[in-house]
Amino acid sequence: MRLSRLARSAKPSATLSIDAKAKRMKQQGQDVLILTVGEPDFDTPDNVKQAAIRAIQSGYTKYTAAAGAPELRRAVAAKLRRDNRLDYKPDQVLVSNGTKQALYMIMLCLLEEGDEVLLPAPYWVSYADQVEVCGARPVAIDATGTADLKITPEMLRSMITPRSRLLVLNSPCNPSGVAYTEEELRAIVHVALEHDLWIFSDEVYETLIYDGLAHASAAAFSEEAYRHTITFNGLSKSHAMTGWRIGYAAGPDDIIRAASNLQSNLTSGPNSIAQKAAIEALEGEQDSVAEMRAAFAERREVIVNGLNKIPGVRCLMPQGAFYAFPDCRELLGHTYAGRKVDGSVALSDALLDVVKLAVIPGAPFGAEGYLRFSYAVSQSDIRRALGRFAEFVALTSDQGR
Repeated sequence: MRLSRLARSAKPSATLSIDAKAKRMKQQGQDVLILTVGEPDFDTPDNVKQAAIRAIQSGYTKYTAAAGAPELRRAVAAKLRRDNRLDYKPDQVLVSNGTKQALYMIMLCLLEEGDEVLLPAPYWVSYADQVEVCGARPVAIDATGTADLKITPEMLRSMITPRSRLLVLNSPCNPSGVAYTEEELRAIVHVALEHDLWIFSDEVYETLIYDGLAHASAAAFSEEAYRHTITFNGLSKSHAMTGWRIGYAAGPDDIIRAASNLQSNLTSGPNSIAQKAAIEALEGEQDSVAEMRAAFAERREVIVNGLNKIPGVRCLMPQGAFYAFPDCRELLGHTYAGRKVDGSVALSDALLDVVKLAVIPGAPFGAEGYLRFSYAVSQSDIRRALGRFAEFVALTSDQGR
């Protein structure tokens, strides 16, 4: 049997694959600590759940418009105007089955075979996979050699070629937790516009930002930036709605219209009940968002301080999202409990098999030698995870460690 090029280029998510293995072990009765998938451990807010129940009871269970129900597109446009200083009409908004789908469909609308997509690394693993499925080439801008894991305008400029088509910005960033200041983003966007690049601004962690840092939206910087930027967001992280699968994109009319046509053939549109819940999430009380942010801020201190006490591990304090991304390169090339660890994938596998700790390797994120720890778990589990990581590091049989 011969599979298509698209099917051959599609790879399973590294994050979900490791999470699935850890959950299988847990189902078998093993005491596995799982710090893998980016999913808040909070429940969806009650007012949002009640809106979904009312939708079911009132019979709001049929198809909506392919690009999303008009009332939800209006709510998204109002949110972007209120929170991000972005003036989009509802027709410039596309609601999808998660932000991941919106990103992929608009890549399909913009990319041709052989185009290059610039990805500041570390980057979310799915960006590179989506680019490859589109027949384009992901180009990493490696920031692992910088002190703050951020790219600079000069780094971006050095990677641009005649084939460069698109720059993906993700602030706050998955996996690093890095958040760019408005000044830093403006300088990077300026270079992108000089070279007529499209800009994808993935802002799904917008509400989870710490230390008084203000979130900035690239499309708000200038009229030119507005015309060249597609803004992405969703409700999975901000309102603990990962399973509801509601994300959205806003941008130029023709691109949103093309993506809407594509969506109409792929899924017929998003889930009607989840859309009603999404309206409440956007327009209702936001106390739950602030509560989650405060809890994550406390947990981040615990995990980062703990990681930095482990020999051979260095971790920056993340400014956003709910991930710690320690540099573990000093741990590589050694043997632990009889297992030679020569890369982040081997390190992640060994941690799971030896001390039953599930975390994500940095290699799929374009950051070999790093690990991603999700701190969207209890402080008790964070402390237990730190203990197991330290226990593993102490198992080295190499001399001089």
